[in-house]
Amino acid sequence: MTSASTSVLTSAHTDPSPRPKQPTLVVLQLTGGNDPVNTLIPYTDPLYYDNRPKVHVPEADVLKIDGQYGFHPSMAAIKPFWDDGKLAIINGIGYENPNYSHFRSMDIWYTAQPEVIVTDGWLGQAVRALDPMAENVLTAVNFGRGLPRALSLAGVPVASVAQLDSYGLLTSLAGVDERNSALEAFSCMYDDGFNDDKIVKPLKHAHPEDPMSTVMRYMGQTGLDAQKGAEILGTTLRSYASTVQYPTTELGSYLKGIAQVKLAGFGTRVFYTAHGSFDTHASQLVTHKLLWTEISEAVAAFFADLREHDASDDVIMLIWSEFGRRVKDNGAGTDHGAGGMAMVLGDPVLGGLYGQYPSLKERDLTVGNLQYNNDFRSTYSTILERWLGVEAQPIVNGHFEQFAFV
Repeated sequence: MTSASTSVLTSAHTDPSPRPKQPTLVVLQLTGGNDPVNTLIPYTDPLYYDNRPKVHVPEADVLKIDGQYGFHPSMAAIKPFWDDGKLAIINGIGYENPNYSHFRSMDIWYTAQPEVIVTDGWLGQAVRALDPMAENVLTAVNFGRGLPRALSLAGVPVASVAQLDSYGLLTSLAGVDERNSALEAFSCMYDDGFNDDKIVKPLKHAHPEDPMSTVMRYMGQTGLDAQKGAEILGTTLRSYASTVQYPTTELGSYLKGIAQVKLAGFGTRVFYTAHGSFDTHASQLVTHKLLWTEISEAVAAFFADLREHDASDDVIMLIWSEFGRRVKDNGAGTDHGAGGMAMVLGDPVLGGLYGQYPSLKERDLTVGNLQYNNDFRSTYSTILERWLGVEAQPIVNGHFEQFAFV
C-alpha cells in the first residue's frame, strides 16, 4: 500500500434520515508509551539496527507489509486487517513541545489541550454532542477500572464496567430480598427529589450556592445513572451467543464485553478500554511481544464476533498511546520518547500509511527522540466529524487537517 497524505478540513455530515446502524467508536489505549519503532519496523534501514543493538527484531522475523516496513511478529492476528485494506497507521503522531511525563501526556491526549490543564475529556464532549439531553445512560461505556479522563465531563453519564457478568449495584449482597431492599433505599436516596406523594424532599430546598448542594446533586445524578445503567446492562448476557473464542486475557474479556453490549443494541456510540503497561524501560523484548500478542488476538476475536453477527460495518477502533520511545535502546529497553504512532482499524476504514514515518537520522532527532509530523488532533478531528458526525472545532480547540481513513 502507498502512503496517503492528509486531506483538507471537511464538515460534519448531517444526514437527517434515520440510520438502522449508528457509527460506533471503540478506543483502546496502550498505557505506558508504546514503542512505535518496534511496532512498525523499518527493517531495511541500517539505522534501526545501529540504534537498537540490543532491542530490535531480526529482519527474518518481521511481518513485512512492503519493501520498507513490517509489523512486530506478535501482530500476526492483526496483519490480515492490513492485507484487506482495513488498517490505517498514523505515523509520527504527537504534538508540539512533547511532554515526557505519563500523567501529563495522557492528560493532553485525554483533553485535546496541550497548552493548558483542563478537566473536560474530548470523548466526554463528543458524547454530550451525540446525546445532549443525556437520555441514554449507555451512550458511553468503559470496560476497566475507574473512569478514563477522556470520558470525563459533568452531566455526561458513563457506565464503567469491570466484569459484565457481575456488573451492578450491591452485588455483594447474596440474598434477593436483602439486595432488593438495599436497592430500594439507594433509589430513595438518589431520586429526582419527589417521593410518591409528590412532596418536595429536602434536597430540592438546598441552596444552589451551597457547595454541599452541588456535591449532593452530582452524587444523586451519578447514583441514578449508575442504577439505571446496571439494570440495562444486566440484560446483556441473556441474548448473546457466539461461536468466536476470545483469548482468556483481561483484554479479551473487556473486548468480549464491548461486543456483547454493542450487539445488545443499547445505542452505545463510544466504548473505551485500556491495556498495558508499555513502559518498557527494561525487558522490552519479552514484554512488548506479550502485550502485542494479547492485543492482536483479542482485537481479531472482537471483529470476528462482530462479523459473525453482521455488526462490523459501523464500528471502528482507535488504538493510541501517550508517547513513543527513544530511538536508541538502553541495553534492555527504551525510555520515554516522542513521535508516536496510532492505528485505526475496522471494516469501514480505508487502510494505508498516513503521516510520515519519522527519520532515524541523528540530525533529524530532537534530544534523541523522533520528530512528530502530525498533530493528534487531526486524527481526533477526522473521527469526530467524518465518523461520529460531531463538530470537531469546539472539542479539539481549533481546525486541524483531516485524514481520509474514513
